[in-house]
Amino acid sequence: MIRLKHAIASALVVAAASTGAVHAAPAAIVTPLMTKPLAEYPGKEAEMISVEYPPGAVDPVHRHHADAFVYVVKGSIVMQVKGGEPVTLKPGQTFYEGPDDLHTVGRNASQTRPAKFIVLLLKDKGAPVLVPEK
Repeated sequence: MIRLKHAIASALVVAAASTGAVHAAPAAIVTPLMTKPLAEYPGKEAEMISVEYPPGAVDPVHRHHADAFVYVVKGSIVMQVKGGEPVTLKPGQTFYEGPDDLHTVGRNASQTRPAKFIVLLLKDKGAPVLVPEK
């Protein structure tokens, strides 16, 4: 009986490892490119970032508290805000997130190729680029 329990436990560990359940998805690599105060809009700034998704990367659910304009440079990404449908974007395509949107899906569409996109955020001066949600 003990051998059977050990065999089942071993099989579950091997199955979990082979399905990726043991490993977390890779994280996005965010690089700030430019931040500029918006003189015509006191207390506001524009911030531009580059986001690289390694293969299989997945973002946590989050908000930006900003107008966010996304432009895909390379690869393919999947984006979705609460109440909307998931959208798969390829190079040259764009996506918009409003200040009140909950970003429920942000991920690389590929498990084998990286993706890269540029985001322009119009936000309160000094506000974080991303605020994780639970």
